[in-house]
Amino acid sequence: MRKTSLPLPVIALIGATRGMLGAGIALLIADRMDPERRMKVGRILFAIGALSTIPLAATVLRSRRASLRPGSQWPGRLGDAE
Repeated sequence: MRKTSLPLPVIALIGATRGMLGAGIALLIADRMDPERRMKVGRILFAIGALSTIPLAATVLRSRRASLRPGSQWPGRLGDAE
């Protein structure tokens, strides 16, 4: 198993996006709101969770590649160019 070190803010962002994705899915299948409003909110939360996962996944994969190089460190803040 590979180990990857991630800063706490990245871990928090990953958790938050998972939460938004889950909340969006839950609203899409729940019956507690009127259907039109529930679908709008559910789609928005799902989209935010899914779209924000892409840059986070890229950051994690970039850090894994960097950790394979000798003497490498964390690639930097989110959004920094390498």
